[in-house]
Amino acid sequence: MNPVVVAVAITGSVPRKKDNPAVPILPSEQIESTQKAFEAGATLAHIHVRNDDETPSSDPARFAQVQEGIKKHCPGMIVQFSTGGRGRDPSARGSSLYLKPDMASLSTGSVNFPTIVYENGAALVETLATGMKTNGIRPEIEIFDLSHLHGARRLIEAGLMDSRPHVQFVMGVKNAMPADEHVLDILLGELKRLIPKATWTAAGIGRHQAEVMGWALARGADAVRTGLEDNIRIDKTRLAASNAELVTIAGEAVARHGRRVATAAEARSLLGLAG
Repeated sequence: MNPVVVAVAITGSVPRKKDNPAVPILPSEQIESTQKAFEAGATLAHIHVRNDDETPSSDPARFAQVQEGIKKHCPGMIVQFSTGGRGRDPSARGSSLYLKPDMASLSTGSVNFPTIVYENGAALVETLATGMKTNGIRPEIEIFDLSHLHGARRLIEAGLMDSRPHVQFVMGVKNAMPADEHVLDILLGELKRLIPKATWTAAGIGRHQAEVMGWALARGADAVRTGLEDNIRIDKTRLAASNAELVTIAGEAVARHGRRVATAAEARSLLGLAG
């Protein structure tokens, strides 16, 4: 029963309380929601912070508050900061890396989103990767397109990250990469060719969350991702009550595939992090 890391993306940049009242916005809400998700089995927390008006924020003080709360209430849990760009000034996207979270997300190329172009120019990507290396942060490479794998490979060749990053395929964003099982197989084949030592996961957005999780587990993924950033519903008729509920459902999926949810110590070992 190989262990699987359960990552929870608690907030994101898009969903608001009008969409689902359970979306945690304030740092205190984020800490409480993460603690409950941790108790349900999540061992990696993907963190965005928001302003009080729910707009995306890059405020290092908010990242620090959430990080401190998670360390206090969720012993051993991996803290991963987002350097994602929706609603954030590009120059501020790496402003909290000095806080030295365990991990940080890193998109290695630009892509169309429903209403914007998510811009990740080469200079910005290199700046963020350099900040992560300088602060001893392991990157999670966010793959929205096949070319982004080649962008990750270039960072390895430039010495900006090691040969064993954690890679996440993001599937089901409108105008970007579709949630298609065949596409996942193509991506995995290219990952194994370009970055054979990488660990990997796949995230399905919205109604695709459960099916993409199943595809990933069937292919031996090292982790699965869930949470209100990606999906605010249980089904068409009901909103998710919490991040913890989504984590519980992910744990059940892991068990159905003959595997088990990793402990915090196992998650750190799997992703190459210190204990």
